[in-house]
Amino acid sequence: MDTIGRNDTSDKIRDCLILSSLFALAFFIQLGRGPLMVPDEARYAEIPREMIESGDFVTPHLNYVKYFDKPALYYWLTALSLRLLGENEFAARFVSALSGLLGILITWHIGRRIYGRREAMLSALILGTSIGYVVQGRLNIIDMLLTFLMTATLGSFLLASREGEPRKGIYYHLFYAGAALMVLAKGLIGIALPAVVIILYILLCRRWGLLKEMRLLTGLPLFFLVSAPWFIVVSIRNPGFGRFFFIHEHFVRFLSKEHKRYQPFWFFIPVLMGCMFPWSCFLPACVVRFCDQAKKRRAEPDIFLWAWVVVIFVFFSLSGSKLVPYILPTFPAVALLMGRTFSGVVDGTFTKIRWQVYVLITALYVGAVGILLYPHLTDEPHISLLGCSVIGGLLFCEGLLTVLATRSDEGRKLFLALCVMSYILCVVGPTLVVDQVEETRSWKELALVVKENARPGDMVMSFDFYPQDLTFYTKRRVVVVDATGDLEYGSTQGNQSSWFIGHQKFYMLWDSPQRLFVVIHENDIPELIKSVRTPAQRLGHKEGIVLITNR
Repeated sequence: MDTIGRNDTSDKIRDCLILSSLFALAFFIQLGRGPLMVPDEARYAEIPREMIESGDFVTPHLNYVKYFDKPALYYWLTALSLRLLGENEFAARFVSALSGLLGILITWHIGRRIYGRREAMLSALILGTSIGYVVQGRLNIIDMLLTFLMTATLGSFLLASREGEPRKGIYYHLFYAGAALMVLAKGLIGIALPAVVIILYILLCRRWGLLKEMRLLTGLPLFFLVSAPWFIVVSIRNPGFGRFFFIHEHFVRFLSKEHKRYQPFWFFIPVLMGCMFPWSCFLPACVVRFCDQAKKRRAEPDIFLWAWVVVIFVFFSLSGSKLVPYILPTFPAVALLMGRTFSGVVDGTFTKIRWQVYVLITALYVGAVGILLYPHLTDEPHISLLGCSVIGGLLFCEGLLTVLATRSDEGRKLFLALCVMSYILCVVGPTLVVDQVEETRSWKELALVVKENARPGDMVMSFDFYPQDLTFYTKRRVVVVDATGDLEYGSTQGNQSSWFIGHQKFYMLWDSPQRLFVVIHENDIPELIKSVRTPAQRLGHKEGIVLITNR
């Protein structure tokens, strides 16, 4: 028994080290290469930077006005990263990348406990080679932290709910702590979504006894002990916080199209298929296996995982505000279901998934041809010719290897081919694609010109829009002309009349002795010239945005 225990521990350590080393490379290599994209990446770097500068870690500020769209946990973690690693792109993205890596490891741990070692490794490899998961993990966004916390929270409950689990108390309390941290990261969905998943699981499996063993008497106090203090303090300091955060940022955002992020109900279907490619082609096989297991009454873990996927997927599909990262928290559960499915494939043939393999081969070749033709069919491609050539070549090679695996009829070769090629694509792809996109959604170059030339007392302005990376890179507050955007709430708090001004006041300042640095859409320059006497001097230009000065 001692030998078996030592071997099991050795296997766990080895598997964990392999996964950590493998995917640390995918998440962290050249993580700080590209500039921060607007709006999200720049916003979630600037708020922590201002926390460090002001020393106020209770009330978040963006461009030095109050900003209550999200709770403070992600800001705190990123502020720590900026403090330790410097105020740069790598540090700004570090928390998200680390969360992505930890998400793979926690998925492996859950899979090992509920299924076994092989299923756990397959699940972790599937999640870590899903291109959309890795790409989003390399961006400075809150959703990857939420995904890790959701996985830890629901995974802890699933493990705790198993009959005979020796660590029930520990896992249940980890569940409550994880839910509290999710509330601190993204708000009420941190408790609402896990609650619905658990209720649905209990109803489907008729496990009413879980309500008695959930450690409610100690778990709920732990939940409030972790989640409540910040909400209490920030509400005391900011009387308008509660109404804006809970009503406007939760119910209004969900029920209305006010945030201009409306998409059709089916929006997340292609998002899931694309982000978890190539593994998403095998979702039908997961459904078939689940139905077979359900008939044999051996599907309780699978029921929980499907409830996890369906609840989150349907919730955000019903929302009036949709963005691609919103369904990231479903990916670990999907990976676990797929890992379980592929466990029955790798040791033999893949007759049951043969038609799905053909669909995958077709998608790979169509994708390869499409990406190779892309730079020749558009005037302003967002991916370079070299990038398209490399990605197209990788997709073609993946298709070829899949064909060879199909001819040999060996599931192990199929899985290995998909893993290796998808991993290479995950490592190479972001530097070829995302960096190019970042260049079109960042005004870092113009901000650095301002930082180099502006003297104390000079004013930095944005005309009719607010580029959030301007504040981060210049380390200066920006005067916003006739636009508020994400700053709408903050612009109404206190006297902000000197920082949010109209066109007429701007024209007066332009013709005054005050030196101004202004970022402005190129199309707005003719109107500016007609309205002022002082000529504008161009200091820089990028993607339709011009940096000008009056002196």
